Amino acid sequence: MSERPQPMELGDTGADAVRGAFANQVLYCRANDAPVTARIVAAIATLLDTPATKFARRIAEWQGPPLADALPLRAAGGLHALHLAGIAHELAPIYADAEGINDAAIVAGTVQRHEAALLPWLDGPPQTNEAGRSSNFIAAMLWLTEQGLPPHFQCLEIGSSAGINLMLARYHYDLAGVQVGPLPGAMAFTPEWRGRHPPQHKIEILGTRGCDVAPVDLTDPAQALRLKAYIWPEHHIRFARMEAAIVAATAQKPDIVHSNAADFVEAELAKPQAAGTTRVLMHSIVWQYVPADQQARVTAAMEAAGARATADRPLAWIALEANRTVHHHELVVRHWPGDGAPKMLGRAHAHGAWIEWLAG
Repeated sequence: MSERPQPMELGDTGADAVRGAFANQVLYCRANDAPVTARIVAAIATLLDTPATKFARRIAEWQGPPLADALPLRAAGGLHALHLAGIAHELAPIYADAEGINDAAIVAGTVQRHEAALLPWLDGPPQTNEAGRSSNFIAAMLWLTEQGLPPHFQCLEIGSSAGINLMLARYHYDLAGVQVGPLPGAMAFTPEWRGRHPPQHKIEILGTRGCDVAPVDLTDPAQALRLKAYIWPEHHIRFARMEAAIVAATAQKPDIVHSNAADFVEAELAKPQAAGTTRVLMHSIVWQYVPADQQARVTAAMEAAGARATADRPLAWIALEANRTVHHHELVVRHWPGDGAPKMLGRAHAHGAWIEWLAG
């Protein structure tokens, strides 16, 4: 597989786009410290040369945009689920990152033997919930407070999955020495910090509410196992975080509704906003999964609400989304009153390992 895949757009379709999506995902995984997942994705890609199974043919003949649909991660999630369940023992050497083995042959054999179990994993996008991303949201709220917005935040999230980031007020953060949140917290995060520390303010998260087209109940063991299958196996700390999130959700479930992004945002923005609060829309690694018509509706609803925002009832939009050119994520914020122009505050690791702060 080429180390330099041809440039492609999220909406590209066709056989070349499928191959490009797998090549892009391999480089993306390597850039985000996930060599094992890169090996799995690369091995699946070899099935496209002569697709001999229904699983391989369905991937090769994918009708939608494979990059936007995260097709490589759908397939990789299925294989990881087999490994976690102890069903496909032959995969163990790959997940142990062993050398001198034929990844392509192992994966091809696994697909042949477990095709019925793997096919449903292609039916929906991966659930990419990761608590470590909440550090970015907190840093952005500190920056918004520095801009003069009220430090009392009412947070809305689209693509909440299991609601792990909706519980961000229960976590503790050490952001280059800036301390936020309860001690010890349901989880604690100390990402490697690059650049100046974020502004130091006391902030309060008054409430959180989210939506998802397929919400995950962390208190259901079967649903939790599916979510674990989407965790990249190299990132051991993420499994510990998932267990901590399950404990937190068991104590108090996050507020998630079954809804698409556009319907949810329009409905929530129509509700009254308390004086002295900052209403925030936030999302991470979600936008690419939102259909274009819904993206347009969310943007229109936010800009219309922004035009009505006041200093006592401001609106902000915090997005942590992938830049597939540099294979990292960009933390971008818009807020109203003001010009509402996007401002990139920093770049970040996919799963919260580091944040490069670019804001003044």
